[in-house]
Amino acid sequence: MGAGDKMNRMYDEFAHLWPLISHHSDYEMEAVHWRNALTSELGQGRLRILELGVGGGNNLHHILYPNCDDSLSADAACHGEHMRRDLPAHDVTVVDPSAKMLANCKRLNPTVAQHIGDMRTVRLYEKFDAVLIHDAVCHLMSEDDIGATLATAREHLRDGGVLIMAPDWYTETYPGTQLDAGIRRDVTPEFVSIEFDHDPDPDDNMLESVFVYIFKGADGSARVEIDRHITGIFPLSTWLALMEAAGFRAKTLPYPVHEDGRDGWLLVGKLNASDDARLRDRVTAQ
Repeated sequence: MGAGDKMNRMYDEFAHLWPLISHHSDYEMEAVHWRNALTSELGQGRLRILELGVGGGNNLHHILYPNCDDSLSADAACHGEHMRRDLPAHDVTVVDPSAKMLANCKRLNPTVAQHIGDMRTVRLYEKFDAVLIHDAVCHLMSEDDIGATLATAREHLRDGGVLIMAPDWYTETYPGTQLDAGIRRDVTPEFVSIEFDHDPDPDDNMLESVFVYIFKGADGSARVEIDRHITGIFPLSTWLALMEAAGFRAKTLPYPVHEDGRDGWLLVGKLNASDDARLRDRVTAQ
């Protein structure tokens, strides 16, 4: 996050509720596409992976543990037998601006190395086979933000390394106002989460998501908390053009994971030293 950015309440004071809002068992099918993309681009074998904006690490968990049995729990950890039986499939380093979300990620993925940082500016001075950014890319609200994040990815990739990203929305696929809600009666206090997504101004590149958290007290009272998120939305062509400008050979892969049936795409960028050299030459010439 930048110096002027304010962290959303979901990732700070309500971070302990993350497993109730978004449990790792919801990500099993998504992770299949990420694992397939990694294998297709880099082959079989153990990889060094950097995930930027890892959040609670739900998607990452299924990349590291393909045999996860999806044990449902009210905390961030996974209590499945595979956690005692299987080694994680890859060596992973993660970055996130929220220490509390990193704590959730660590409980779910205990072997990962962690760093607090902003995906636009962080520099670890290491090279990786792959850089992953799940839906955290939605928090990039300008083309400059996207460009800075792509520079971070390029800085951390070896020659031939791969960047994979997954925006929730593209301008072409945004269906309009959305509403989602869930109830957890198996925790105390009983917890309800409601998510309302809409586009206040179709002429800009921003969406608003309003999260409502309702806590039912032992006396029957209801405490209501509100958390507003502003995220970015861009055409698919913009993403691909910015990736190419940053030195990646960009393409899309089908990503049919959305419950509403809308089209989804993974953004995949391959980094090659020769391409990167040509990019530097173009910048120097300018």
